[in-house]
Amino acid sequence: MDRDASVSGERNLREVVQFYLLDHRTALGKTLDIALLGLNLVFVGIFVVETYPIAAELRSLLWNLEVGIAFVFAVEYLLRLYGAPDRTAEFFNGHTMVDLIAILPTLFVFVSPASVSALQIGFLRTVRIVRVLRFYRFTEDAEFFFGTVTDNALRAGKLLLTILVLLFISAGVFYSVERTANPDVTTFGDAFYYAVITLSTTGFGDIIPVTSAGRWVTVGSILAAIIVIPRQASKFVREWTSKEKINVTCPQCGLEYHDPDASHCKACGHVIYQEIDSRE
Repeated sequence: MDRDASVSGERNLREVVQFYLLDHRTALGKTLDIALLGLNLVFVGIFVVETYPIAAELRSLLWNLEVGIAFVFAVEYLLRLYGAPDRTAEFFNGHTMVDLIAILPTLFVFVSPASVSALQIGFLRTVRIVRVLRFYRFTEDAEFFFGTVTDNALRAGKLLLTILVLLFISAGVFYSVERTANPDVTTFGDAFYYAVITLSTTGFGDIIPVTSAGRWVTVGSILAAIIVIPRQASKFVREWTSKEKINVTCPQCGLEYHDPDASHCKACGHVIYQEIDSRE
């Protein structure tokens, strides 16, 4: 009996933990959302500020702040695994994997004998850039700490976030590989300017890559922009213009979104009304 009560108590605790990590309506859920969003902004901001010439005291303060935030996110990560109904699925969840990768470099340097300066080497610095991907966790659904947004607003927010993330990661990787060899790239701001000018195809030519790695980063960034942004933008436009239609995919030709009263696919004529009825 005691064992059953213990198991039931643990299950209830896990459900409570999971609820408040996902909740956007209660006071505690909103507080956690705001706190995690604010810490994430600071976490990303620290990476940017550290690329500029700053006093040793401020750099030390930023490092201590980064370690503290990393430990908070580590606790959040463990709580998400603890509260998840399927811990294996949660571990391999894309958002959860990003959470882990984002904090590992800081925790690695903190617990290892290496000095803090080891955090500045190319690999660890590049890995730290992915922490910006944590913002995608806040776009998982239409409910936020300030209320519920429309689906179109959520899609537009995801598109804007995708553009900003692509620019940020491109700039961060470019800065990491060019900073020691390129006199025109001394701060993250220089790299971000280069990323914006390059990915917008303006190309003033005042900053150019001088290393092979920098050239490959530029090529990869342009290809990513060509593939990712138009695809997500077209999906947003398609869903926005199809808001009066039903999201049903024809099993014959793959056409999405059909009129509510359609019984056959208008592209290939395949019967689709069964799928529509099943979704009503």
